[in-house]
Amino acid sequence: MERVKPVIQTELKINGIVGFMRKKVTPFGTGAKVDCLKEYLGKTVYLVITNE
Repeated sequence: MERVKPVIQTELKINGIVGFMRKKVTPFGTGAKVDCLKEYLGKTVYLVITNE
């Protein structure tokens, strides 16, 4: 997987949000998968869904 640098900031503004999910990244599970680096295992992440 290509290594992507995270953008470090404390606020995020996004227009056209359909919904979002707040979950912990885990190594295994059921359901849809999103690419994420191992260094984020156990961290809380937000997946934002837009109309684009």
